[in-house]
Amino acid sequence: MNDHEPAPDTSPGDPTRRVLLVTNTRRENAREVAQQFASAFCAHGIVVRLLEEDASELDVCHDDLVEVVPATPEASQSCEIVVVIGGDGTILRAAEYARESGTPLLGMNLGHVGFLAEADPEDVDHTIDAIIHRRYGAEERLTVDVSVYRDKELVASTWALNEASVEKAARQRMLEVVVEIDGRPLSRWGCDGVVCSTPTGSTAYNFSAGGPIVWPGVEALLIVPISAHALFARPMVVAPTSVLAVEVIANTEGAGVLWCDGRRTVELPPGARIEVRRGHAPVHLARLHEAPFTDRLVAKFELPVVGWRGAAAERRRRAENNA
Repeated sequence: MNDHEPAPDTSPGDPTRRVLLVTNTRRENAREVAQQFASAFCAHGIVVRLLEEDASELDVCHDDLVEVVPATPEASQSCEIVVVIGGDGTILRAAEYARESGTPLLGMNLGHVGFLAEADPEDVDHTIDAIIHRRYGAEERLTVDVSVYRDKELVASTWALNEASVEKAARQRMLEVVVEIDGRPLSRWGCDGVVCSTPTGSTAYNFSAGGPIVWPGVEALLIVPISAHALFARPMVVAPTSVLAVEVIANTEGAGVLWCDGRRTVELPPGARIEVRRGHAPVHLARLHEAPFTDRLVAKFELPVVGWRGAAAERRRRAENNA
């Protein structure tokens, strides 16, 4: 993965600067912050692009500097950055409009834990200034491409930034699956589901299911059974080149459903096969500063670190940097 690449320039053929603004318009505070961003960008001659589904909910002036586009995978084309106002769910939504173009996403967290977000509400002014003056970098995050087969016929193709999870469709029935890695069967599980995660998703559903936290700089795929009734049912970390497959056992009554990032779903009848492999395109996350992932974990989970003997050395380092 390429860490902290420089912020991209706009197309040489079009000197106009554009920013796509994606907002959780159901939240009043998100609408207010989005309008603050839009006003600042327009004041600096930066075109603000809005999705049709968001534009009607936002009171944005400067009509000559506002573009409204459909919510398609091409929505961020020619934009230098996508600013996302909301929580991780809104960032996952925005990733659908930025992945193919490679436009970096910068999340302003107004949700809960917010692992994908880069800034908090108190950072609005600093974030606006950083974007206006292009003081940000970007890092790649591995994605997964997901294929669904029925009777050997491809019936659905989708992708995920966090995870693809195969889950039982009915609460009262267990899901019977066989898990395969690199074309070889691994084990059969009666379970509530199976999570196939990226390192980015290791702090999401994977974490809740008991999987390991994997630093985002690690290139790997993760597979975690959910409430499996089996002797061997442990979380596993495999190579990024591996192909994971989950087959819903035929001739059983348990149907399943595929969820990708909690947003896109595919029904899985008995006999369905789901293949998960490294995605053909990453998602780029914008970064305002190079905080170590360890610091992000401590901050997001409010982990106790009192007693760390390196604190004095850290204070000295910061004092020297500020001198």
